[in-house]
Amino acid sequence: MQTPTTNDTAPRPSLLGAASCIGFLCFMMFAQIFLLGEDWVTHISLIFAIVVCSIVALVSGFTWPDIQKGILYGCEIAMLPMLILMMVGVLVASWIASGTIPSLVYYGLQLINPSYFLVTAVLVCSIASLVTGSSWTTAATFGVAFMGIGSGLGIPPAMTAGAVISGAIFGDKISPISDSTNLAAGIAEANLFDHIRSMFYTTGPAWIITAVLFFFLGLGYQGDVDTSQADLLRAGILDNYSVSLFAFIPPLVVLVLAYRRVSALAVMVIGSLVGGAMAVAVQGVGVGDMMNYMNYGYVSETGIEPVDSLLSRGGLQEMMWTISLGFIGLSLGGLLEKTRMLEVLLGSLGKLVSNARGLIVTHVLASLATNLFSASQYIAIIIPGRMLVPAYRKLKILPSVCSRTCEDSATVTSPLVPWGLGGAYYMGVLDVSAWDYMGWTFLALITPLIAVFYAMSNLFIWREGERNDVNTYYQQPAGQRDPSRNSIAEEAHGMASTSWRSPADH
Repeated sequence: MQTPTTNDTAPRPSLLGAASCIGFLCFMMFAQIFLLGEDWVTHISLIFAIVVCSIVALVSGFTWPDIQKGILYGCEIAMLPMLILMMVGVLVASWIASGTIPSLVYYGLQLINPSYFLVTAVLVCSIASLVTGSSWTTAATFGVAFMGIGSGLGIPPAMTAGAVISGAIFGDKISPISDSTNLAAGIAEANLFDHIRSMFYTTGPAWIITAVLFFFLGLGYQGDVDTSQADLLRAGILDNYSVSLFAFIPPLVVLVLAYRRVSALAVMVIGSLVGGAMAVAVQGVGVGDMMNYMNYGYVSETGIEPVDSLLSRGGLQEMMWTISLGFIGLSLGGLLEKTRMLEVLLGSLGKLVSNARGLIVTHVLASLATNLFSASQYIAIIIPGRMLVPAYRKLKILPSVCSRTCEDSATVTSPLVPWGLGGAYYMGVLDVSAWDYMGWTFLALITPLIAVFYAMSNLFIWREGERNDVNTYYQQPAGQRDPSRNSIAEEAHGMASTSWRSPADH
């Protein structure tokens, strides 16, 4: 398989140089976590990695303007998601002040049985993200509420976060209005609904296994939950907030707007404003206080430690740790892409894709690696997907298998990368380290394993004529790449840029 290039005369790093950059990043992460025991200083490790990659790029013939262009390219990718994340901080603070999150926690503690709480979180978040096409919106709304309810029930936060994220990414993968779903189908030249139908073969079993695991995990909290904390939370919330069904207006507005495919950034702004207005009108919060809460976070002062600990959070400034991580992580990803290091690394895998088994296993591993080293599920969908399309075409495997593999490996594992957009977002919203929740995010762990199992056993790897797909590689599919493009990489970047400008938000 030929390695696509964007410019045959451009500098090209050696395989050893590209591999040394990835090796240094792996070493820094290992040293930071296992030798120094510092889970939350990933920023500095990434900066060191950027320095090393810049030196390798300079030695390979790139100029400083080339390097800076790659870094700024990564920042451009990060811009819209980081703006959304800023508004998530504002939204959380306004929803606490308005009584929305306190009401969700109060009614949740009243209605949810501890034995079925975790599987309920998976189910509700799956439905919400399926309807809205947005795992991020689901985590910022229902996810935050479930975290509070789980705390009241005595369930470990990492376990609750795993259930929330598993449900959120299920809908994000399957929903026809999700940006990652549309991007993966476009990159692989698959029909959107053929792509979704194909994903049910991997995501469906993974979801069922995830739900069963959380069901049995929840049973362990049937008899040994200390209900006194839940009772204290309910009493504290009821005494200090106006709890009513009207408090559900802000999340209802968010769900309706997201379902109607309004811009994710606009949805977060509108949801924050509706919450702020309700805080002033219903909870009696002053306008100046509300603006401070939106900026610095809400501070609960009930005098009841569990309530104050749960409800003192949010605010634009609280998101800045995560936002800076997103910009640095995507700067590294943009640098690796623009200096062609990812291209060199993936191109070296060409000999492994001569059969379906090797092709799909290579695709899964390449997407996982790209997710780790680019900090972006978009890049992890685009580069391995477009580079391996010729191999799928040569083996006469349907585009829906290629698009499904993009999501089985890139989309679902994004929340597990602490320095990536997905991991940074969930850590910021749910206030749980990715290192803690990754072992409980069963859907993200199981789905790639199912994809590899199908590849090894040749199950559901459809070829020409074996399934009635709308698009195949041996006909003119709708949206086939423009022959005027100079390369596969250029087309992939064009497809991606559309998604990045107006994501359904991941």
